[in-house]
Amino acid sequence: MNFGGSEVVYDYSASKIIILPVPYDETSTWMKGADKGPDAIMEASVNLEFYDVETGTEAHLKGIHTVGPVNEKGSPELLVKSVHDRVIALLHDDKFPVVIGGNHTVSIGAARAFADYYDDLTVLQLDAHADLRQEYEGSENNHACVMARIREFAQIVQVGIRSMSVGELPYADSERIFYAHQLLSDKSLYTGAIDKTGNNVYVTIDLDVFDPSLIPSTGTPEPGGPEYHDIMLFLKEVAAKRNIVGFDVVELCPSQYNKAPDFVAAKIIYQLLSYIFA
Repeated sequence: MNFGGSEVVYDYSASKIIILPVPYDETSTWMKGADKGPDAIMEASVNLEFYDVETGTEAHLKGIHTVGPVNEKGSPELLVKSVHDRVIALLHDDKFPVVIGGNHTVSIGAARAFADYYDDLTVLQLDAHADLRQEYEGSENNHACVMARIREFAQIVQVGIRSMSVGELPYADSERIFYAHQLLSDKSLYTGAIDKTGNNVYVTIDLDVFDPSLIPSTGTPEPGGPEYHDIMLFLKEVAAKRNIVGFDVVELCPSQYNKAPDFVAAKIIYQLLSYIFA
């Protein structure tokens, strides 16, 4: 299955944009099913319209190709290495990688690859949770530890946060974390978040950043999140002001009874590509 279905058929050599599915769910700690996320997004993506009315562009003309998934089902450490190796190979081929998870552990290996490849990298996290635990349930690479690991090799900026443990507070940089309740009352803080990034930005989008009224299909839904247009206008501004070098979308836990979140996730991917390649 490929992103976009029969309307988006390009071979690897002709494609700038490479979709890398990573159906990994071994470190999830509440609702399982994020390993089904990539296939659900691919299935929903067939129903996208590939002319973007907002930018007046067709991003798929840059070439979009879906490669075989990272099928590592072992330890999170093995998963991190497998994703790193696949992503760094894409970067050396001058591709624009889009990683589709899977749970948030997927992002550690992807972000490390970008940090190895690009100078002055900032990882921009859109998420309900701070993910700054130093370890969780016996692993330093649990989905709850993602930003703790990433900040070891890259600058981070966190947007949409509304849940953390008291143990994470010593690791939360008040200058680089933008809480959902603050963003609700002061939209200018979105621009403030961009001001904290360097030129090269990797975006990691945990779908639970959105209010669960829009995307209930996540492993750890959290009320009080930003709505769709707030996040997408923010990403449009990031794309205009910074060099987005790649991104991931993770933590879709698809439901057979509600396919709308699957389509929203596919739309987010294509809309962000439209902003980047407009």
